Amino acid sequence: MAELPEQMDPRQMRASDADRERVAEVLRAAAAEGRLDLDEVDDRLHQVYAARTYAELEPITRDLPAARSAPMALDGLPPRPGEVPAAGGAVAVMSGFTRRGPWIPPRVFSCLAFWGGGTVDLREARMLHGEVKIRAFAVMGGVNVIVPEDAEVHVTGMGLMGGFGHDAAGPGRHGAPRIVVTGFAFWGGVAVERRRRKRRAPEA
Repeated sequence: MAELPEQMDPRQMRASDADRERVAEVLRAAAAEGRLDLDEVDDRLHQVYAARTYAELEPITRDLPAARSAPMALDGLPPRPGEVPAAGGAVAVMSGFTRRGPWIPPRVFSCLAFWGGGTVDLREARMLHGEVKIRAFAVMGGVNVIVPEDAEVHVTGMGLMGGFGHDAAGPGRHGAPRIVVTGFAFWGGVAVERRRRKRRAPEA
């Protein structure tokens, strides 16, 4: 009698990009609810995007209430209220603004520099969304957008008697956040540049 082939453990099956993104969404929601601090989210997100099988994904959310739903499709669900602000911004009128350090960007961040200047630095930003859109408007002023070297960057802005930098546009590493920079520059400029992530100072 022929032996039946051994049935494969489903946990050893290869996970897809969609599976990894569903688990990442559970982690982002847990951070928004205060269940994980930002360092824990960073560490676990690295594990998520490095995971190859369901068995490697499973322990990452085991201690979270939403873990049971992690393998289930989250596609099409709206973002949870209060997860993080959906929109935010900054304005510089004959002045300046700066957003840098370990800040949490909203889904859409709009900024205007009118006879002034501003800097949006995302190298240390804690991105709880898979995609962040920066809407930069420079009128007789300038906005400098600094993105991590490994990010996926799309630039769709334009300049009218001004400049809008597109050199930083391009793909990033697998699982990196997607950053979209749009807007316009009128008699001014919007610069988009890639830089290495800042290293955190060691704790005493």
